[in-house]
Amino acid sequence: MRWIWIDRIIELQHGRRCVAIKNISLAEEVLHDHFPAGEDHPPLPVLPNPLILEGMAQTAGILVGHANDFREKVILAKVGRATFTDAAWPGYVLRFTAEIVRMDSAGASTTGTVHRLDPARPGDRPAALAEIEILFSHIDQARAGLDLPEHNFVFTRDFLDLVSQGGMRLGAAPAQKRFQEPFL
Repeated sequence: MRWIWIDRIIELQHGRRCVAIKNISLAEEVLHDHFPAGEDHPPLPVLPNPLILEGMAQTAGILVGHANDFREKVILAKVGRATFTDAAWPGYVLRFTAEIVRMDSAGASTTGTVHRLDPARPGDRPAALAEIEILFSHIDQARAGLDLPEHNFVFTRDFLDLVSQGGMRLGAAPAQKRFQEPFL
């Protein structure tokens, strides 16, 4: 099973920036394991930080892939830095904002921020949750000498659907669209 840790892309600026959201629901089983009730405390369900990191990697990966019209396979090469300052609880929305710092034929360097938003309080300022730097590699370059399948196993239909469902265009034309949501 492939997990997708973003629900919707709300902004995509070709080669520059991508913003995605993730709704945190108590229906997600993974939340119940973090942290279960103990003898001296009630359960405290939170979205584990590695899954928040994965959501940022997916957001930034789509940005990097979109910059080259999804012609190349983009894989996470390294997490340069990940600093978390708060927790992500059910009922909140995470907003992932990724920007390309550097991009060349070998890969890309991105930086991103994660904010926690409370849909019940649309006027409240989003809470800073994490700052993350990620390096990506383009792995289907002929010079890599790898025997990879022809199909793009990184950008599956599910990921490409996130782009098109957000009203962004797939293809050579730069896509720049921003949805106006009351709490975003």
